Amino acid sequence: MSPRLTSRSSRTSALRTRAAVLAAGFGMSAVLGAGVAVAADTTSVGTSASASASVSGVASAVEAQAAAQAKAAKTAAAAKAKAAAAKKAAAKKAAAKKKAAAKAAAKRAASWVHPVRKYTLSAKFAQAGGMWQSTHSGQDFAVNSGTDVVAAHGGTVVKAGPNGAGDGPAYGNAIVIRHGNGTYSQYAHLSRIDVRVGQVVRTGQHIARSGNTGNSSGPHLHFEIRRTADYGSAIDPVAFLRAKGLSL
Repeated sequence: MSPRLTSRSSRTSALRTRAAVLAAGFGMSAVLGAGVAVAADTTSVGTSASASASVSGVASAVEAQAAAQAKAAKTAAAAKAKAAAAKKAAAKKAAAKKKAAAKAAAKRAASWVHPVRKYTLSAKFAQAGGMWQSTHSGQDFAVNSGTDVVAAHGGTVVKAGPNGAGDGPAYGNAIVIRHGNGTYSQYAHLSRIDVRVGQVVRTGQHIARSGNTGNSSGPHLHFEIRRTADYGSAIDPVAFLRAKGLSL
């Protein structure tokens, strides 16, 4: 073989070896690039999944808080409505009670009551007897001295004092009350007087204590119904009170 051929062969072999090395280098680069790309894709997928899970957790927490707030608001509204209903019911009850009390007061004001309680009827109206100038001018209610005496009906005190409050010593301590219907009531033989002339009294109000003063044979209340404030105008008090719905 000639030296020129040998040289050309050696050069060709070197070129081929170099080309193979370059090709191998390119192959490794391609493989490495593909690996990096796969790793990048994997990292991207993991990051996306984590972010999605985080967003989902936040959304759930917000929904739970909103539900709790809505429940609390609903409970508060129900409590407020209940309190308002209770207040309204209480106001209605109070108004009904006030109305009933006013009605009862009006009924008492329009009615008549017994001047004393737990009594025994003794001397009657128009009864004859030696203790009276002519006939008995009222109805006697036998009770112990000191018994509570009340106004048989509301009105204004026009007489109060000893000596029958001006009607004579036979009555002892006495009271006369003028009523709105032009009728007068008289209470006599009292041990104590607890009202004064001009005082307005209501039906059933305490006015005195029964006694045995004046022309009296024992403790009792002498009660009259009159057409005027003075002696001589009396009518049957029992018939009058019965006409007002009282039983005696």
